[in-house]
Amino acid sequence: MIVLAGTIGAGKSSLTALIANRLGSEAFYESVDDNEVLPLFYAEPEKYAFLLQIYFLNKRFDS
Repeated sequence: MIVLAGTIGAGKSSLTALIANRLGSEAFYESVDDNEVLPLFYAEPEKYAFLLQIYFLNKRFDS
């Protein structure tokens, strides 16, 4: 198992796809469909960047 973590926009999804392709395996991504903070972040990234990171951290603790 390889886990990639980092801030939003760092290229995690792109790197994940490259690694999965190279290893011939399936990539799994964190769900964003139920993230109510993400639209706020895209509208005003300077204002909501910290809140979004805290949201992601809390979702990991919920699992």
